[in-house]
Amino acid sequence: MLMDVEQPKRINKKWIIAFIIAIFAGVISVITLFYKVYYSNFIRNHKVIEFLRNPSADSKLIIPALTRCGDAPFIMPTSGMIGFLWGDSFRPGHRHQGIDIFSGTNVGESPVYAACDGYLSRLPDWKSSVIIRIPSDPLQPDQQIWTYYTHLADAHGNSLIVEAFPVGSEEIFVSAGTLLGYQGNYSGKPGRPTGVHLHFSIVKDDGLGRFMNELEFKNTLDPSPYFGLMLNALENKDRIPLCEPQ
Repeated sequence: MLMDVEQPKRINKKWIIAFIIAIFAGVISVITLFYKVYYSNFIRNHKVIEFLRNPSADSKLIIPALTRCGDAPFIMPTSGMIGFLWGDSFRPGHRHQGIDIFSGTNVGESPVYAACDGYLSRLPDWKSSVIIRIPSDPLQPDQQIWTYYTHLADAHGNSLIVEAFPVGSEEIFVSAGTLLGYQGNYSGKPGRPTGVHLHFSIVKDDGLGRFMNELEFKNTLDPSPYFGLMLNALENKDRIPLCEPQ
């Protein structure tokens, strides 16, 4: 007795080609993402390490404190090389919330100043940080923003913030250029200090007169237009930002 034998189905060549193209497109997307997010940061990370090893060799990368780049609304809050930018990534799923300015000096040597007029507060548990409320954003006058300054303590958490702003300070008016403290290397983890630098970020207001959580990237603003520099890592792939004093 003869039995019907099911013939194997032929695979459509068009589907094979489409599948190969999709795989290729996916690989290209991953490579592009790696370049945009990680490779550019790798390049800047290398430059930061080189600078910290020998700051005098790259002194041209240092922007002096109190410098205003063009007609930017903010002045530079400290002297140093702007090594890491807003949007840089140090690990998958992470985005840097501000900019890191490396002085190439020792702990407690490089002054940190207010970048704009505002009202300074320092929470009771803040060893190395202050935040300044700016009632009228110079770029969006109907909005309130906050500028956040941190790493102003040594590796052991000894504060480098000036005595005028003790723990618990609230709503103290400061003008642009007011001395806030000095660059430090406090990381919050004893035995694991950072390089000496200032971390500066611009934090959104929650609409109720309070600052949002600075640790979340979505709660911060691109500082580029406030300083007149390309400080957005998604657009500035591997350059160290520089400016000419006004």
